[in-house]
Amino acid sequence: MDVEISPSTLSGVARAPSSKSYTHRAILAAGYSGGALVYDPLVSADTKATMRAVEAFGGDVTRESDHLDVDGFDGRPEVPGDVVRCANSGTTMRLVTATAALADGTTVLTGDDSLRSRPHGPLLSAVADLGGRAESTRGNGQAPLVVEGPISGGTVSMPGDVSSQFVTALLMAGAVTEDGIEVELETELKSAPYVDITLELLDEFGVEAGKRQADGRDSYCVEGSQFYEPEDGEYHVPGDFSSISYLLAAGAVAAEEDETVRVRGAYPSAQGDSKIVGVLGRMGADVDWNRDDGILTVERSSLSGVEVDVGDTPDLLPTIAALGAIADGETRIVNCEHVRYKETDRVTAMAEELGHLGAKTEESADTLTVVGEESDLSGGVVDGRGDHRIVMALSVAALACSGPTMISGSEHVDVSFPDFFDVLYDLGATVDR
Repeated sequence: MDVEISPSTLSGVARAPSSKSYTHRAILAAGYSGGALVYDPLVSADTKATMRAVEAFGGDVTRESDHLDVDGFDGRPEVPGDVVRCANSGTTMRLVTATAALADGTTVLTGDDSLRSRPHGPLLSAVADLGGRAESTRGNGQAPLVVEGPISGGTVSMPGDVSSQFVTALLMAGAVTEDGIEVELETELKSAPYVDITLELLDEFGVEAGKRQADGRDSYCVEGSQFYEPEDGEYHVPGDFSSISYLLAAGAVAAEEDETVRVRGAYPSAQGDSKIVGVLGRMGADVDWNRDDGILTVERSSLSGVEVDVGDTPDLLPTIAALGAIADGETRIVNCEHVRYKETDRVTAMAEELGHLGAKTEESADTLTVVGEESDLSGGVVDGRGDHRIVMALSVAALACSGPTMISGSEHVDVSFPDFFDVLYDLGATVDR
């Protein structure tokens, strides 16, 4: 689907979708339980993949008006009767790779072209070190994956700079092993707030897990033989700050004069991407956050470039890059090499596509620089690269262009924010599909 966005001014109130990160984890945690209700879930292409995976392992997921009714497999996943297809969801594949290692038999996992290019090697090695079998069919650490269990727990060592999802996968599965699992990190953990999300959610489901340090190395551990039992049998998913970032950015660059854009559902949580509020503040945006009511208010502001480290917040890179193209001065996004291993190489994708709109960009292995003072955003035709976050970030930039912008592959917003273009339209954007 191609979407054309014309220069626009915005005002009004929007509600961000629920968190994709929390929804994935909540669905799987409910699967590990005897059964639970997951309220306010994000129902998207990615989270549907996790629902299907839970069902493949013997659970059942029923969608109701405001919640999911998950009949879990009570910590004992069955061997799937068919290949587990994870579509484009790297979170699904990584989390359920550890689930597959609990099953007494062989599981095959695969996904689309993009997912089959993403790295899983450290997680496969960890499963093997715990006594299971875990292989890439092509021998390159990429899907399709073959996983055989059951594992009973133990201690593993892995790098922390590839994906925090490997740690999450092992912690979630480790709680229902006999011996528990400890994950020792060989390098600094990138995207650490996502493991904080996992620890927060595990606690909500009655599972004890934590972080500790020994001999100068960080490790995460979870005791075995635990049970997933959320209070009152239910869990409520918070709003998603990755999605909120696009709405805040849109307000900061395109709010109507003397008007504001307000975003509801912005309650505090362990999400690292809530740092977008501080980033916008540093850039000069007028942002107010009522944490008690979960409301963010932003006015159109004159922005200035800043340096932002996205080591813990990789999903913010596209948003910050788009803001940098509009801001005065230079915006440097550092510590971003791991952002190249998402649905696409998001560093190069944003550099090239913003360039097509008239932005001046420079990139190195772990840095993206956007020179706003040398950028003249005129609009044009850009490629969403099959990546929901690239599409939404380019949409923010399009609002501030002098002419219309056509974004191809815009249907991919379905991965995390299915109603994104409807929300933009309701705020006043000129959107043609």
